[in-house]
Amino acid sequence: MREVFRSAGRSLSINRRFHITPTLTTVIGAFVSITAALVLLVQASTSEKVVRDLGGELINVGLGALDQAFSDQIEAVEEASKFTVAALNTGSILIDHPQEVADYLFGALSSMEHVSFVIVADRNGNFIQIDRGAGDGILIPQFVPVTDKTHALANLIQSSATKTTAFWTEPQYYSARQHTYVAHVQPVLDEGRYEGLVIMAMSVQRLSEITDEISTNLVTVFMINPDSNDVIAHPELGRVFDQLSPVNPLIAIENVPDSFLANFDLTEEVDPAGYGIGEGHELRFGFDEHNDKRFVILDNDQQGLSGLPVAIGAHFPAAILEQPLDQLTDSIVIGVALLGLSLVGAGLLAHRIGQPIRRAATGARAVAKLDLDAVKELPRSSVRELDDLASGFNSMVSGLDAFRRYVPKALVLKLLKEGRADAPPEEREVAVLFTDIAGFTSASEGMSATETAAFVNHHLSLLGAEIRMNGGTIDKYIGDSVMAFWGAPDHLDNPAEHAARAAVGMARAIHADNQKRRSEGKSPVRIRVGLHLGPLVVGDIGAPERVNYTVIGDTVNAAARLESLGKEIDPDAEVVILVSEEVAKNLDEDFHMQTIGAQMVKGKAEALQVVRLIVSDTVQ
Repeated sequence: MREVFRSAGRSLSINRRFHITPTLTTVIGAFVSITAALVLLVQASTSEKVVRDLGGELINVGLGALDQAFSDQIEAVEEASKFTVAALNTGSILIDHPQEVADYLFGALSSMEHVSFVIVADRNGNFIQIDRGAGDGILIPQFVPVTDKTHALANLIQSSATKTTAFWTEPQYYSARQHTYVAHVQPVLDEGRYEGLVIMAMSVQRLSEITDEISTNLVTVFMINPDSNDVIAHPELGRVFDQLSPVNPLIAIENVPDSFLANFDLTEEVDPAGYGIGEGHELRFGFDEHNDKRFVILDNDQQGLSGLPVAIGAHFPAAILEQPLDQLTDSIVIGVALLGLSLVGAGLLAHRIGQPIRRAATGARAVAKLDLDAVKELPRSSVRELDDLASGFNSMVSGLDAFRRYVPKALVLKLLKEGRADAPPEEREVAVLFTDIAGFTSASEGMSATETAAFVNHHLSLLGAEIRMNGGTIDKYIGDSVMAFWGAPDHLDNPAEHAARAAVGMARAIHADNQKRRSEGKSPVRIRVGLHLGPLVVGDIGAPERVNYTVIGDTVNAAARLESLGKEIDPDAEVVILVSEEVAKNLDEDFHMQTIGAQMVKGKAEALQVVRLIVSDTVQ
């Protein structure tokens, strides 16, 4: 009784089903309509001009802050240089006391982490150098005499002796250091007379560290040469420092490890005034590797203090300009909340409906390949259309599963691919194979019907696996015998070779199975195999209401006669494989063959040239 009520409950549950179209239209349509109306209302209350002006002001302030952050670092270098010159001129430190100068430079360098090295040279070209090593460690000072012409900076010191004002050098690659530097040079003058100079240099690495410090998750800051657009500094530039050389002291913009900036030439220029950005800036836009829009801005007025050849740039998501989130917080919160409610409702329903549809789609793809073992049964549903889909789909798969046992899979796939339902007869060069168990009638007399069926099914499974593995089509099972062919429905360049490999595989499979049978105290199985190659008619043969995809012609008869001939050639062999000369001529030296010679077979007026395939690792 309990099972009756349970069954009735299931039936009632299945009968209470909903139609998919009105359900989706009502629920999703209502959510989307409400959301769209409210979003439009919120959007209408926001001024596009205000949005753009606020975004532009944000960029102006941000870029100004970047300029100031960089300028502070540069100004610190220049001020330190001036202070050092003043100390030398006033005698606070004496240029002809190297150790005193070195002690002073230690203190100056320790307070400026962005400076790579500092040099003080006298009027004769002798100089003292303090380097900052890796990990911000300060190295032992170098005292380099003027006679050392091999020093990396000897030329710079010599060429600067005629300067009367401070200046920044162009980026230069020093081979001895294997790196590129920009240096601030400050002459030391006493009443207009040249007494020496002070050099403070920053490496591309140090400059890149500055850009890394002032960049954020949204904004990437970089420095470029305003004349060549070569990159001087970038947070990721350290990954390509090995590309620096005397010929290329800077990294070309297309080689920078920044996928968006590397495509700078693909960006398009826009009018910065339209976004409320001040004059003197170049604004461009492009798309990153995720196809997200980004802006890049260059401060063309920024030439650095004292003419440092550097322009600051930054790139950032377009949303910063086109939709400043900080000014639209209330609108976005409302819109996102409403949209979230819509998505939750739509998502729950879509998941409920989409799950069986996805399963059906996955199953349909497997059905198209006749891979029915990979198809999972679709569950019943309370939605009428989905329940009908599940029932119909499951019935279709069950029918196909039964159907595929009677029709060659390769044929069905070929017909599906070509979009037709029949295979008209045609003539082809086909290899035909027959097998038979020697002495099966007498061996089966001691078996029950169930045992006989189990034995035959196991035997045919072994042979069928080799046929399918080598691209053959099983035509039919005739009791304990198999008829198969190669070259249809799929064309094969050498059907004889595929068929011969299947025959050899059968011999090995029977040998392995016989070893197991002997260990179980059972008699071994002996089989005969015949194989012939020739022209045949292949296709749908039969009455309109019942056809078979098969082959007909003299080649079939010859293959059957070769199989029967095996009992005369070697009646005691575990496996005897006889092939025609037509087959043997298409086999390579991998096959071991024994010529039998001309043999008369039943139904043939002329003798057949017979060859035996030898499988060395089985009992012949």
